[in-house]
Amino acid sequence: MRRRCTWNIFQSIEYAGEQDQIKLYKFFSYLMDHFTPASNERSLISHLFRENEICRDVEWERYFCYKGVDIPDSYNGPHLTFPLTFCEVSRLVEACKHKQLLHARYVLQLLGETWKLLRILPNITHVSTADAKEITICGDLHGHLEDLLLIFYKNGLPSSERPYVFNGDFVDRGKNSLEILLILFGFLLVYPNDVHLNRGNHEDHMVNLRYGFTKEVLAKYRVHGKIILKLIHKIFSWLPLATVIDHKVLIVHGGISNTTDLDKIDRVDRHKYVSVLRPPKPRNNKPKMSNGRTKDGGRRRVCSLTYCNPKTVQGLQRQSLGNLPSNAYYNWSVDEELRMRRRQAESDRTYEDPNSDSDPDVTETDEKQWKQIVDILWSDPMSQNGCAPNEVRGGGCYWGPDVTEEVLSRHKLYLLIRSHECKQEGYEFSHDHKVLTIFSASNYYELGSNRGAYIRMGPDLVPHFNQYQASRTCRELTLRQSVGQTERSALKALREQLFAHRSSLISAFQDCDVDNTGMISLSQWASATESVLNLGLPWRVLRPQLITCSRDTMVDYQKWIREFSITETRLDISDSSILETMYKNHSNLETIFRVIDTDHSGLISYEEFHQTWKLLSSHLRLEISDKAISDLAQSIDFNKDGSIDINEFMEAFRLVDLSAHVDQDTRGH
Repeated sequence: MRRRCTWNIFQSIEYAGEQDQIKLYKFFSYLMDHFTPASNERSLISHLFRENEICRDVEWERYFCYKGVDIPDSYNGPHLTFPLTFCEVSRLVEACKHKQLLHARYVLQLLGETWKLLRILPNITHVSTADAKEITICGDLHGHLEDLLLIFYKNGLPSSERPYVFNGDFVDRGKNSLEILLILFGFLLVYPNDVHLNRGNHEDHMVNLRYGFTKEVLAKYRVHGKIILKLIHKIFSWLPLATVIDHKVLIVHGGISNTTDLDKIDRVDRHKYVSVLRPPKPRNNKPKMSNGRTKDGGRRRVCSLTYCNPKTVQGLQRQSLGNLPSNAYYNWSVDEELRMRRRQAESDRTYEDPNSDSDPDVTETDEKQWKQIVDILWSDPMSQNGCAPNEVRGGGCYWGPDVTEEVLSRHKLYLLIRSHECKQEGYEFSHDHKVLTIFSASNYYELGSNRGAYIRMGPDLVPHFNQYQASRTCRELTLRQSVGQTERSALKALREQLFAHRSSLISAFQDCDVDNTGMISLSQWASATESVLNLGLPWRVLRPQLITCSRDTMVDYQKWIREFSITETRLDISDSSILETMYKNHSNLETIFRVIDTDHSGLISYEEFHQTWKLLSSHLRLEISDKAISDLAQSIDFNKDGSIDINEFMEAFRLVDLSAHVDQDTRGH
């Protein structure tokens, strides 16, 4: 029971973060599609969507040019010559193991060769187990280099006799995403017929902004990091989408839907989708406005990427952003744009560009192609029949056993292997053993939280599992110790979430406390807490770990809130509401900072800081005054040079649960 509760906490917080990311990107898309090109808010984020523009090959050849990058005599890392050999990639593996950084010249050259190869590969790779070969299939690695090295140690390095399929999500979350990419790309170049890479939902530049890969590359390659990132993002768009073994086993990262058609997937122009979070634009690229409106409900009611009405425009009923500066820089502010759009919607008029010449048939085809890709990268299986929006992640769908049966039967397949979901044992069957989830990043949420696993499959197409824990420390723990350590980490993350939402929680509790006694029932506490956090957790079961100030079935909610042992920033911030906004939206705020920091310097000006907060407040439909933003900027500008270090700012406002440290210290003694 404790393991299940712990697992639910980790997974709920993870999926809530993914949903927030998709909501934010939808908001960015809304700004791009419905704001005037001259608006400053639109220009702040427009470079994100230029990533989706398709450049001519000649232009990309120029980006891959590595010849002007000199290697100093002091460089003691691995040296590469092209075409690569097995020995050179083996040395690269050893170098990464010993934390040696490959020189930027070699990184650019390796990426260039990878891009050239991927461009000639099909969307669906067909492989064979002929000649008694066993194929090894790996799931998500998420920057966990130690897991990849352990797989190679146990199973052997990729070769013509030992083929591999790596099923996406190589990057983000872990600390060594770039090293994993370079190793996999290296083996792909040496054994293009025996190493197969599928794209995952994290092979996406917008997702990378939130989950760490962008920050990792820029930290490791301060001079050439920006161009390395741009090239990797283009390479991501050329990764194959699926692998089929012996015409019988389908391997995709996320899953399928009731509209999945492998023939259509095989014909998709996959490289057009540098970020699959953004639906294809109408060919005329003119802004359109529908009079449809939606209400933005709780987290579990958000539409998924491919299952919301494409004619519905999000964000029409946003609140005012407060008084924006009247200087010349703000020619056309967010609230003015939104008021205009709101008036158009309320008068039941449709905004249509008179010069529109788009072909609706072409647009519909693009939309269907895009949906095919989103569904196979983002979807999850469910136990019920049917197909429903994946409202938890916000992207793709949930599909049932009947959909599995129909899609497999239609394509004469008998097994679907997918990844995308962390599993406690590293793998899990579902849908009457016709769907198999494989996850290769052990200790994904916390040390001891889960095993990693990989599959070996021979000509009989029977999967054989190999499980492991990459951490020696974890392997030495007893089950009770492991569960206890993981449970403490999950509760720490949950308490930080509760603290960040404390004002909303107090308001919800007071609504239940009609007599203003300061006490509410356990049932009211659980219901109100879920209504605020929308995490779908068993709050009554978690009560003993979260509440010490309860009497029988009653909760002293005011005392409970006061007893949170959470450290806040020590900076003098006059507006407490802006602090809570920051705590609740820490990841969203950092994502917007990274977006606005177009030169990837890690520094933003006061003006950019102000624009960041205006974008966030518009996204959240909050009113934040200019004075509060100005005070916040000045408080964090420690050296008073007019610029703000993004990393220092985010760290200064990171919540820390002291009770978790106290627990660990106590157990340590």
